[in-house]
Amino acid sequence: MGRLCNFVGGEPREPLDAARASAIVDPSTGDAYGDAPVSGPADLDVAFTAASAALEGWRDLTPSQRSLAMMRIADAVEARA
Repeated sequence: MGRLCNFVGGEPREPLDAARASAIVDPSTGDAYGDAPVSGPADLDVAFTAASAALEGWRDLTPSQRSLAMMRIADAVEARA
């Protein structure tokens, strides 16, 4: 069974309260196939701080630079499909 983690600031990150998790269930079978973290307020604060910092750099990019970044993300998603 796989275990997911949070992804904050471009890095995988265990939640601060790693003991809390929720089962990921296949609705067609009812079988659990993984666990996802249940994040608390402290985790949200860390994520919000990282997102605010990322916005600083993102808003300074030109539209063409943003477009290129989005195309690279789309390419990465398609490569994993």
